[in-house]
Amino acid sequence: YAGKCGGCAYRHLTYPEELWAKRQRVQDALTRIGGLELTVEEILGAKNPEHYRNKSQYPVGADGSIGFFQARTHKVVPIRRCLIQTEAADRTAQAVGEWMRRYKISAYDETTGKGLVRHVCVRVNRKGESLCCVVVNGNKVPREPELAAYVTAAVPHTVGVLLNSNTRRGNVVLGDKYRTLFGRNYLMDTLCGLEFKLSMPSFYQVNRDQAEVLYGKALEFAGLTGNETVLDLYCGIGTITLCLAKAAKRVIGAEIVPPAIRDAKENALRNHIENAEFFCGDAADIAAKLESDGLRPDVVTVDPPRKGLAPEVIASVAAMGPEKVVYVSCDPATLGRDVKIFREFGYEAKRAAAVDMFPGTAHVETV
Repeated sequence: YAGKCGGCAYRHLTYPEELWAKRQRVQDALTRIGGLELTVEEILGAKNPEHYRNKSQYPVGADGSIGFFQARTHKVVPIRRCLIQTEAADRTAQAVGEWMRRYKISAYDETTGKGLVRHVCVRVNRKGESLCCVVVNGNKVPREPELAAYVTAAVPHTVGVLLNSNTRRGNVVLGDKYRTLFGRNYLMDTLCGLEFKLSMPSFYQVNRDQAEVLYGKALEFAGLTGNETVLDLYCGIGTITLCLAKAAKRVIGAEIVPPAIRDAKENALRNHIENAEFFCGDAADIAAKLESDGLRPDVVTVDPPRKGLAPEVIASVAAMGPEKVVYVSCDPATLGRDVKIFREFGYEAKRAAAVDMFPGTAHVETV
């Protein structure tokens, strides 16, 4: 499917060649956009570059086909087996398709706003258990018990089947309302020796093994001794925050998504971590508030979405005067731009390493 789907833009390369290209991409961004004379030390490749994704989102085409969007279009390429998704996720998507055909359940048409099924989302944990969420244009669908039966028959390790209501036009996948059709509405997983609860909207790195490599590198760069106060912006469900907590005196996590912060607080309790606290809100607002409250963290870690950091976040971080900033980035271009702005506040980039979280695709993470 690589040529048709367009998601795996590096599928034509050998893996060593892919790693070379990604490291070079990070180097170019830091040199050309960031204006740095800094060498990217290494790129840490994946031991297993296939079937690594623990979260899958399959759009459903107006004709009922389930797969992935063709590059730069909203045309769905029907896919049965994808080399980067898990087998359980692919089987779940196929089961939803069979249920739709059997009971003549309509697919959503984004041009007209009519029809029901929009997306099939699947999370899979380390033990192979999965959580299925079907996104629909409405609050219910016909034959809901049969939907749950089709999914659990195809994938017996399914711990829950959810219905998500999204009636808005546009390309946002998940709506705000969930209903559980079968089982429970969350998945448990382990990462870096810690246990995490994942609800469907929670942000969680999609490649578990490489996330451990990424967080290990971030901890190495932070160089914690056990006496530091650390501020972690864009903390999600607290994965990096709780890893930092094991090596710091106090950690503070901040995130704008309320369910993620609820999960983060639960995850701290579950792992008996008492030196972590979490705030819900926009990173710029929280950074400004903590700065005005006189917080002076020793280390600030940031893991923003692809658009990078807003200039006011960088200004607030710099105003706190941390000794170190550890920036985890999923977009080399915005990283280069932000590193350049940090330099205006007197922060100089000292080390950089790349981590291949998404083999086969054009994406790369940097610390």
